[in-house]
Amino acid sequence: MTERRFNDTEIAAILERASQADATSPRLLDSNEGLTLAQLQEIGREAGISPEAIRDAAQVVDRGGLATSRHFLGFPLGVGRVVHLDRALTDEEWDRFVVDLRETFSARGVIRRDGSLRSWTNGNLQVFLEPTASGYRVRMKTMRAQSRRLMITGIAFLALSTVAIVAGALRGNATGTHLLVDELLVLGSAMFAFGAGLLPGWARRRRSQMEELAGRLIAITGGPSVTR
Repeated sequence: MTERRFNDTEIAAILERASQADATSPRLLDSNEGLTLAQLQEIGREAGISPEAIRDAAQVVDRGGLATSRHFLGFPLGVGRVVHLDRALTDEEWDRFVVDLRETFSARGVIRRDGSLRSWTNGNLQVFLEPTASGYRVRMKTMRAQSRRLMITGIAFLALSTVAIVAGALRGNATGTHLLVDELLVLGSAMFAFGAGLLPGWARRRRSQMEELAGRLIAITGGPSVTR
């Protein structure tokens, strides 16, 4: 069996997570071919990070994946994460995970079950337990639709201001449309800025919550160490 090697992005994520657990700043090394778990643990020892912290962090990155993002005009409109499992969750494990979801997101949500498929949803915040070819996965995703609506409406008002300017110029009445244009510009800019301004902090918070959920879910299922 080929020993699992982690790429640069995964290495950074593992060391960052492990260093947070040990409250130590890691020292990153470059590797074009990736690093094995043993090599990462050796780097961790030099940086004062315990091998156990590196192992646990590697397990989360390996099975919990890296965060995914959906962008709108360069802003993080949606985030997600997929956790790979070797088996389905038992009823008790699923119930414990749902409790964790409710506490993490401060939302009761709606639980559904259809055969081996399970889900917990609260509006745009959605979590699914699904079978795969090699086992199961828990897929978490969310999108801030309100910000998208505000940004689109803001763009529409800004576009209307341009139309008003052109129409006023064609009629030879640019002065008469000045007040309308100013109102459209202010309203459009304010709506776009408000919608976009909330996204970075919201996305960071959701990524962090999903990462912690992934770690606790892997701990619940007692996943094996990373060797593939």
